[in-house]
Amino acid sequence: MTDNLSNALNQNWEDKNILVVEDVDTNKIFFDAALRRTKAKIYWAKDGQEAINMFKENHIDLVLMDLQLPVMDGYTATREIKKINADVPIIAQTAHVMSGEREKCLEAGCNDYLAKPIRLQILIDTLSKYLND
Repeated sequence: MTDNLSNALNQNWEDKNILVVEDVDTNKIFFDAALRRTKAKIYWAKDGQEAINMFKENHIDLVLMDLQLPVMDGYTATREIKKINADVPIIAQTAHVMSGEREKCLEAGCNDYLAKPIRLQILIDTLSKYLND
C-alpha cells in the first residue's frame, strides 16, 4: 500500500490544468495538499457559475466538480461545461452517497465519481485514468 501511495504521489502533471470546484475551505486544503506534488496548475472556483467562467477563460484538462454549490450547483455547471467541451473529463465529488447519486452524476455528464471523504490514493488513481495519456 505504501509503495502504491508513493507511486501515486510521484505523478508529474506539470503540463496539466485542473479546475477544482469546491466551496468548503477544508476540502480546498485537502485538494491543494493532495495535488501540490503533481505539479499540475490548479484553478479554484467556489461555485458553478465561477467554474463555467474559469473554464471558458483557461485551457482546462480536467474538472473536479463538487455537486452541492452555492449560486449554481455542480450538475448544472457540468452540463454547461460539457456544452463548451464535451471531451473534458469531469469528476464529481460529493458527500451525498445515497442510492442513485452516481447515476445522477453520470447523467449530468460527469465521467467519474468520488465519494467524500476522498482518500488520497483513490483521488490520484482516478485522476491518473484521465490525465496520464
